[in-house]
Amino acid sequence: MIKSTIRYCSMALLLSAGYAQAQDLYTPRNIRVAMEKGTRTANGAPGKKYWQNFGKYNISFRLDPAKRKVTGSETIQYANNSPDTLTKLAIRFVNNVHKPNAVRANYASDDYLTSGLKITSLKLNGQAYQVNSQDWGTVKLTDFAQKMLPGSISTLEISWEYPLSAESDRDGMLNESTFYCAYAYPRVSVYDDYNGWDLLEHNGRQEFYNDFNDYQVTITVPKNFVVWATGELQNAAEVLQQPILARFEKSKHTDAVIHVATAAEMKAGKVTAQHEWNSWKFKASYVPDFCFSVSDNYIWDASSVDLGSKRVSVQSSYVAGTPDFEQYIGWQQYCIEWFSNNWPGVTYPYPTMTAVQGFADMEYPMMINDSSVPDNFVDARQTADHEIAHTYFPFYMGINETRYGYMDEGWATALEYWIGNAEIGEEKNKELFKDSRVKRYIFDPSAEEDQPLITMTSQLNGLGYGNNAYIKAALSYIALRDYLGDMVFKKALHHYMDLWHGKHPTPWDFFYSINAGAGQNLNWFWKNWYFSNHYIDLKVDSFDQSGHNKKLTIANVGGFAVPFEVKITYADGSVETKHQTPAIWQQDEKRVIITWTSSKKVQNITLDGGVFMDYTAKDNSWQNVD
Repeated sequence: MIKSTIRYCSMALLLSAGYAQAQDLYTPRNIRVAMEKGTRTANGAPGKKYWQNFGKYNISFRLDPAKRKVTGSETIQYANNSPDTLTKLAIRFVNNVHKPNAVRANYASDDYLTSGLKITSLKLNGQAYQVNSQDWGTVKLTDFAQKMLPGSISTLEISWEYPLSAESDRDGMLNESTFYCAYAYPRVSVYDDYNGWDLLEHNGRQEFYNDFNDYQVTITVPKNFVVWATGELQNAAEVLQQPILARFEKSKHTDAVIHVATAAEMKAGKVTAQHEWNSWKFKASYVPDFCFSVSDNYIWDASSVDLGSKRVSVQSSYVAGTPDFEQYIGWQQYCIEWFSNNWPGVTYPYPTMTAVQGFADMEYPMMINDSSVPDNFVDARQTADHEIAHTYFPFYMGINETRYGYMDEGWATALEYWIGNAEIGEEKNKELFKDSRVKRYIFDPSAEEDQPLITMTSQLNGLGYGNNAYIKAALSYIALRDYLGDMVFKKALHHYMDLWHGKHPTPWDFFYSINAGAGQNLNWFWKNWYFSNHYIDLKVDSFDQSGHNKKLTIANVGGFAVPFEVKITYADGSVETKHQTPAIWQQDEKRVIITWTSSKKVQNITLDGGVFMDYTAKDNSWQNVD
């Protein structure tokens, strides 16, 4: 009894401490309710009552390139794992962003606009429903007047068609007979434990939030069209001629670049089976989306990368003679191996990765759609790194990008920076990162740039949206790594990823799981970076040297807890550098005093934040005028 009582008291204290931690940060009411219901916790772990819904999608697509038309039919086995009885389903079709009356963040040309989705039939559990899909946006909450009980599985059957846009964005026509087909099927929107149905319209700028599902997909296209898609090709022997099939199979077991299909072979009709139409079959398990690309003129390279526990197939499809895409196989191999072994240091979770030459610079599960930058390989490779990094955030981690874009774009940007150090060297990469990322944020003094990071991405526009989601968030993660050190930072990151991969973490799950993984309460850091209007602006307030005693006072005008170097040049020409981690701002984020002793006279002091660029760098130095 005594031992049992001690254990109970310890657990009570632990839970109490966790709850106090949760209360220390602003927490929205819906997240607090989820904690109270036991689906989420104050220590960052999923609650004992955590749940999420799941679907098995069996989809058949038929793409007619001449008509730029996709027709499809699907059967969805939808598991209601929630404790709620559902009578409604929210059906999402992102491609309706192309409709003339769609809610859009950007201008749309005539070539971008289409008539959108046309539902030709819809059944739920065998019961047919009349649907007028003309008035549908990108998401439609539909009342089926059927009870979908907790723990039940419902069968949704949908047939549809839609036109592909002539202007390629994240989807559409890449050239007259090459198409990128993303968001090509109606899906059940997310029903989660903290918001219920996700009913936010897609506006073309924000990104996505999807459940994890299993996919078995058949894509039927005319002969001489090759299909690349999410997941693994199941029937290569049925759709490929020899020696194309042999090359493709060889590519799965070698590090060498295999030219699976050349431009001459594509043109001569020597690649695919010569039936009038071929049906390509793909399978992908527990992924948040599915997409595909088709072409009768793109060439096909492939290889693989050995991660020890498995080989990952890497492929690329592009216009013959495109210089940067000729490098993509090697770039993908390096990237997948580096991310697996360094940062985030989690083995690439999927069996394939395919890069398609397009215009979007956009990520999809196991696929990326990148524009060509033939005259700047460093820029092109940076884009590939960034998009492949999204494999982890949002896909592996199931992030709600629409509301919390900084939870994925910030990480992809930080990973892009860290791998860049390995690829081109720290000094060159630092300057590239500052030029391409940081400057457009820090030198823009407009109010929208200083909105708190915690602000929902769906509430932001313009550069305030982009810089919050990408660069400010990335800098927060870079600063956190500097504060914790590599060992503790990786331990904390892996704790978060172990808890939440394949699930749907919110920012508060991230904050508290990182706290737990690091073994310390980091709420001061989260408050500084996420719940403030801070920016980056340090200032040398004063410097005093009385004999051997040196006293430097630094004001943090902008407020962010940033790392920086104090570079001291002495009168004899010698230089000393003192690195300061964000810990220096933990007790007082407005002003700090740094003291040291030296027999040498200081001639000059400069504060250098590296990629943490200063808004007013002119006041970051002190010069001896004696």
